[in-house]
Parts: sequence; structure tokens; C-alpha cells
Amino acid sequence: MPTRVLLADDHAIIRQGLCALLEKQPDIEVVGAAEDGRKAMELVREMAPDIVIMDISMPNLNGIDATRRIVGDSAGTKIIALSIHSSQRFVAEMLMAGASGYILKECLFDELMEAIRTVLNGGIYLSPRITGAVIDDYVKHLSSEREPEKPVLTEREREVLQLLAEGGSTKQIALQLHVSPKTIESNRRNIMNKLGIHNMAELTKYAVREGLTPLES
Repeated sequence: MPTRVLLADDHAIIRQGLCALLEKQPDIEVVGAAEDGRKAMELVREMAPDIVIMDISMPNLNGIDATRRIVGDSAGTKIIALSIHSSQRFVAEMLMAGASGYILKECLFDELMEAIRTVLNGGIYLSPRITGAVIDDYVKHLSSEREPEKPVLTEREREVLQLLAEGGSTKQIALQLHVSPKTIESNRRNIMNKLGIHNMAELTKYAVREGLTPLES
């Protein structure tokens, strides 16, 4: 029985290219493609894929939060991050969200197939460059003073922050999330208080730095 794969990336050319390559493999079946994390969640519920190839920086709902929800809701689905981000922070966020692999978009297709096979066999796959970055950052962390912990936003606050940073109005976000505008205003106040940020320009910069939105700063 072929391995069922779902692709999630906000660039159509990457989705199409990966789909064409994967469908040439006799043991792979591409069952769907999503342009953002929210659509990926919907397709996972509908198609029940074995593997999701997940970009991190996507509009509407980023890959980190989508991964966390998919792993929580669909135990049989494994996530492999495919990203331009090589820093330890993004790798750690994806692994903590429940991803089983992390590879870079600069990798060769053979490495993606190796990652898929490793994850299917119950392993964790990290690109060689990622492994080196994680070790280097860990050593630097041991030799420096511990950084203060970041403010912890709830899952809903992260979702609202991304939509705000992408230009959504209070009413638009409320309609999309099926809550009242007052709830969104309350979420925004809580986000600003936790982060100590009190204007949208700085909130947007924060969202970009944390990988919540693909918008360029």
C-alpha cells in the first residue's frame, strides 16, 4: 500500500514541483495540497495522510501551530517540516509542536525521500546542516547566561496575532474564528500586555521574527 502524502506550502510552484517528483515514486501517493496551515488541517481530517510535508511560514495559519493541532488530533499522521529557516529556534519550535522531521528547501529530493522513510519507520530526521546548527546553538547556550523566558501566548492568542499581523480587522478575524469582536479585542489586549507591545507595527515585527507569518518586515 503506498504512503499517502499531503503537501502544505503557500507557493504553488513548490507544491506542483514536489507533487510531480513524489508521484514518480511507486510507493508514494500525493493525496492533496494546501496553501496554508488551516487548509492543511482540513485536508488531514478529510484524507488521513501518513505524512504531511509542512512549510513553516504560511499565511492564515503558520506551519508550527498547524503541526501542533494536527499531531494532537490525528495520531496516525506524521509531520516533516520543509523550510527555508535553518536556525535552532525554528527547528526547536517544530519539534516541540510534534514534527518528526525537519529538512531545508535547499536539499536534494533524495534527502526528502530519506526523511520520509526514516519518519515512517518511527525515527526522527534532521538535515545534516540542521543537526550541526542545533549542536552549535546548544554549546553556545551552555557557555552563556540563560536567556529570560519568552512570554507564553495561548494557541488562540498566537492565531489572533498572526491574523492581526496579516492585516485582518477585528470583525474579519471574529467571523473567521466564529467568535465575537469583543473576544478578539480581549485577545489583542492580552497579547499586547504579555508581550509589552502596544502598536501594530511592533506586533507585526514580532510575528515575523517568531515565524508566525510569512510577511516580510
